[in-house]
Amino acid sequence: MSPKIAVVTGANKGIGFAIVRGLCKRFDGVVYLTSRDEKRGAEAVAALQKEGLNPKYHQLDVTDSKSVTTFRDYIKEKYGYIDILVNNAAIAFKSNAPDPVAVQAEETLRVNYFSVVSSCEILFPLLRNGARVVNVSSLCGHLSFIPSEKLRQRFQDPNLTIPELSDLMRQYVDAAKQGTHASEWGNSSYNVSKVGLTALTKIQQRLLNDKDIKVNAVHPGYVDTDMTSHSGPLTIDEGAQAPLFLALDADDSVRGEYVWCDKRIVSWSGPKPGDI
Repeated sequence: MSPKIAVVTGANKGIGFAIVRGLCKRFDGVVYLTSRDEKRGAEAVAALQKEGLNPKYHQLDVTDSKSVTTFRDYIKEKYGYIDILVNNAAIAFKSNAPDPVAVQAEETLRVNYFSVVSSCEILFPLLRNGARVVNVSSLCGHLSFIPSEKLRQRFQDPNLTIPELSDLMRQYVDAAKQGTHASEWGNSSYNVSKVGLTALTKIQQRLLNDKDIKVNAVHPGYVDTDMTSHSGPLTIDEGAQAPLFLALDADDSVRGEYVWCDKRIVSWSGPKPGDI
């Protein structure tokens, strides 16, 4: 009997690492911990092996299409399919980062949005019936973080395509370069990138509605990680709970949703729930 296959991106530390840990404990199949840096990935695998867990490792840099293609070809040849894909890899500039807004906008969107689009294009053909995709979004991925009503309506357009969404993301980067972004987009590139990821989730699900594949976005909570400068109250294992719920436990009817850290399905465009 062929094994089930789970893949987690950006998994050498933080929430991604904890998601791999949780999958190794509960998922009846093979779990791949992937990371951009091979050395850090190997150290993460070794740490989990000390806990008696046995994830597999493969290098995967979602910003490098050659790396993603190499990984796809490896999985395709060895197994032929993927059952769980957790898109976790992301970056965030610190509030005191010296980089100009234009640089932060371009790099944040490149990693957190455009790289997910391109890596999904490469990996989605391997998703087999019953597969689940979890896009790790954020509280900041709630639509209320976009000040412009016109833009919010655009994001909610039920006929919005991925190319059109990507064009919106490029419009933000252009506005940031011109210094005209704040009134319509707000002052956070991270917020825009995660709103884009949540919108992408809904489009991806719509495109896969004729198949038994579930795509959902999740806010994992405010977690004690490098990304939050270790200011979050939740442990990484607590932050992994909602992503693991979507990967393993959610009803098959949960599709194209935005799920909160307490596993509630919340309205993406309604009032923003309180954080945990």
